[in-house]
Amino acid sequence: MDPGVVDLSRLQFAATALYHFLFVPLTLGLSMMLVIMESVYVMTNRPEWRVTTRFWGKIFGINFVLGVATGLTMEFQFGTNWSYFSHYVGDIFGAPLAIEGLMAFFLEATFVGLMFFGWDRLSKLGHLIVTFMVALGTNLSALWILIANGWMQNPVGASFNPDTMRMEVSDFGAVLFNPVAQAKFVHTVSAGYVCASVVVLGVSAFWLLKGRFLPVARRSMTVAAAFGLASSLSVVVLGDESGYALTDNQKMKLAAIEAVWHTEPGPSGLTLFGYPDTVARETRYKVEIPWLLGLIATRSLDGTVTGMSELVLKAQERITSGVIAYDAVQRLKANPQDMGQRARFEAHKRDLGYALLLKRQVADPRAATPKQIEAAAWDTVPNVGLLFWSFRIMAAIGFAMIALFATAFVLCSLRMHMNARWFLRLAVAAIPLPWIAIELGWVVAELGRQPWAIEGVLPTFLATSSLTRGALWTTLAGFTALYGVLAVIEVRLILAAIKHGPEERNDQPAPGPIPAAIPVTA
Repeated sequence: MDPGVVDLSRLQFAATALYHFLFVPLTLGLSMMLVIMESVYVMTNRPEWRVTTRFWGKIFGINFVLGVATGLTMEFQFGTNWSYFSHYVGDIFGAPLAIEGLMAFFLEATFVGLMFFGWDRLSKLGHLIVTFMVALGTNLSALWILIANGWMQNPVGASFNPDTMRMEVSDFGAVLFNPVAQAKFVHTVSAGYVCASVVVLGVSAFWLLKGRFLPVARRSMTVAAAFGLASSLSVVVLGDESGYALTDNQKMKLAAIEAVWHTEPGPSGLTLFGYPDTVARETRYKVEIPWLLGLIATRSLDGTVTGMSELVLKAQERITSGVIAYDAVQRLKANPQDMGQRARFEAHKRDLGYALLLKRQVADPRAATPKQIEAAAWDTVPNVGLLFWSFRIMAAIGFAMIALFATAFVLCSLRMHMNARWFLRLAVAAIPLPWIAIELGWVVAELGRQPWAIEGVLPTFLATSSLTRGALWTTLAGFTALYGVLAVIEVRLILAAIKHGPEERNDQPAPGPIPAAIPVTA
């Protein structure tokens, strides 16, 4: 295999995924905020809320289009850049994506047109139901995608079939109710709600500073303050739940995030800051809060977080066991009726993926030396420094969001937000922060499981397609150029919409009755 092809394939997919996720959080959050705003309009019958809902619906629409366009590209990349991945685990991974397209995407695609063009054609309650269906479809789309991603992090409900040489579903219920997927869904969706709340808060603050569109700005800020405070608190709480899930399913990722090189007596301390030295395999100059990591990660006073060194030793054991499974598979390919080899495979099949790590060192894992096994085991350690700092920046922004929305909630409750110009400037400046945190969150989630495309099952370097470097460079340059143009267009459209502001008008009068036909006389 060509390492350059693997790296370029990873870079291309990462660029597409991170670009796509610039739009998804805002779409998720705005869809729910539209439901809240329109519900107030239906209950109060005040036209200001209709104007407010229609304006933010326009921003939602601009963002929605680009989210769909970039998401479709990712779907095709599974079959082009990652064809062996799709072949090996498509039986499991493809099902949630297919359900997402059939259930969620078509649901939101059907109702989104009615939402934009049905204001003067549907009753108030009818249009509210349509808006709710769009929000439901948007969030269901996230659910099914994150079920697929959660399975990549914790591959439950599936097993390798030596007869077909593929992973196959053994318990679809376990795939659906995967605890990692559940934690990822609520955490990711809450982060999207925070993102939308910050945008609405920041734009409203901008209008208040300029003295424009005051009725819409006041109402939008009130909704954003309350919704954002609840969402930001949820992000932290549910992020803690995601961290707890790592204790059972991704011990190496947790150890890398916290730069825990060696297992220490519990409860483990939480390192606030430090310098992870990957050469000496220790964290220098660390500032630590005693016991806190043990309490968060294990929910106990005596729990420990296993260090990376000990996890590497465990990986060596699993690689050795996986070689036995690999040998059994090769013998079963020659003689599928060999029951002895089938029993041998069943005893070691959970470690088969670890044997595949050796293919970076040697063509046939059975020929690996102890030194090559040790090197493959250390390959299970991800980029510690990148994960360590990405997580801390993300967490710091998360707590900053709580402080921002708590302040906004208090000011709005006391009706002091109009005159607190220092806070209005702060709200405008905070607009980029949730995107930074969200993108770093995906860096932590995806790079944290390296070297695995499927945790413990399929190494990333084996999951790629047989492409050339030239093809990858060409398509990467094409995607970058196209997405760059689309990003400029979107930003200009959103800025133009913000500058133009909402249409300050009441409901359009209902169309009058159609006049009777005038009789024609001879």
